[in-house]
Amino acid sequence: MDWLFAALAGAATGILSGFGVGGGTLLLIYLTAIAGMAQQQAQGINLLYFLPSAAAALPAHIRHGYVEKSVLLPAILAGLVCALLASWAATGLDTGLLRRCFGGFLLVVGLRELFRKG
Repeated sequence: MDWLFAALAGAATGILSGFGVGGGTLLLIYLTAIAGMAQQQAQGINLLYFLPSAAAALPAHIRHGYVEKSVLLPAILAGLVCALLASWAATGLDTGLLRRCFGGFLLVVGLRELFRKG
C-alpha cells in the first residue's frame, strides 16, 4: 500500500509542477519528511523527476510564447553545469547541513513570494 501513497504523491506533485507551483520541491519534502529518505537520495530522485516534468511542460510554454528562444541554449547549458556541480557538492555535505540549507532556501523563497509586490 506504500506504493499507492507514493504514486499519489508523485501524481500530485506532477500536476503542481505543470501549473508551475514547484512540485519538485514538494516532492523533496515528501521524500524526506514522510518517506524518511536520506536528503542526498531524495535530491537525486528530484533531479530525475524534473527531466520528464520539464520536457512535458516545454511544448506548451513554447506554443504560448513563454520561451525566449535566444536564451534557451545558454540557459540549458548553464543549468546542466550548475546541476552537475551542485549534485557533486551535495554528495560531500553532511545530511544535517544539507537539510538546514534547503530549509533556509525554502524559507527565503517563501518569504520573498509572500511579500512580493505585483
